[in-house]
Amino acid sequence: PEIIVYTHPDCSYSTAVKIDYENQGIEFKEIDISVHPEAIPELERLAGGERITPVIVIGEEVTIGFNGIG
Repeated sequence: PEIIVYTHPDCSYSTAVKIDYENQGIEFKEIDISVHPEAIPELERLAGGERITPVIVIGEEVTIGFNGIG
């Protein structure tokens, strides 16, 4: 399934997940909410009403934060 990662440039955990995925050769689609503010309502829906990054979506699975942090 496609991997979508919601990020923000001021979030060190967003940077960490991108570096980790790139180092592992994992392909993902990045949605930077600073560039795409229209994605914020979907981010908040996925994160249970919170505006937090990163949010990682793999198929139907949603992970908030990276390695349990974020």
